[in-house]
Amino acid sequence: MTLLYFAWVRQKIGVSEETVDASEGVESVAGLIAHLRARGGGYEEALSELRRVRAAVNQEHVSFDAKIGDGDEIALFPPVTGG
Repeated sequence: MTLLYFAWVRQKIGVSEETVDASEGVESVAGLIAHLRARGGGYEEALSELRRVRAAVNQEHVSFDAKIGDGDEIALFPPVTGG
C-alpha cells in the first residue's frame, strides 16, 4: 500500500510518501497507525494524538477502523479548517 503524508505530519515523519507491505499484519487504518508509531521517532511524534490526525483511503475520508489492504492509497494529514 502507498502511504501519503501531508502538512506537519509529513514534516515530523520526514517523507511525503512511502510503501508498506500489507503482509505485515496491517488490516485497518488504526492498525497501520500503530505499526507506524512502533517505528518511533517522527512517526511516534506525528501519530501520538489521533485527534490531531485524519485519514483517507483511496481519496475518501474514513474512520480509523476502516479496512485497508494491498493496493490501497492511505493519506494521513491534520484536520483541515476553512477560513
